[in-house]
Amino acid sequence: MEETRKDDTITTEDRIVEVLRTVYDPEIPVNIYDLGLIYNIDFHEETGVVDVEMTLTAPGCPMADYILEDVRQKLMGITGISDANVNIVFEPAWDESMMSEQAKADLGML
Repeated sequence: MEETRKDDTITTEDRIVEVLRTVYDPEIPVNIYDLGLIYNIDFHEETGVVDVEMTLTAPGCPMADYILEDVRQKLMGITGISDANVNIVFEPAWDESMMSEQAKADLGML
């Protein structure tokens, strides 16, 4: 009987979240997913296109271009993704309540 690898059960959506957890704002030692900066992920399986809506901790973030390019490049590295659209939105405005419990713990807020 052939053994099933753990990777076989991981969906493209799971991989997208995994990849987003490797992207950091250089000024904050927590990934953008756990910071609550990702508002929406829409993966179109039939075309391989992923649309991501995200925000920044502040509208004038000096690292915005760097973060956006990092997100896009990492998403494009996922098998099955043909294009990645990353859109910045500011509604609703980000605040600390959007952070995961792990992010709050990492930042000493618990």
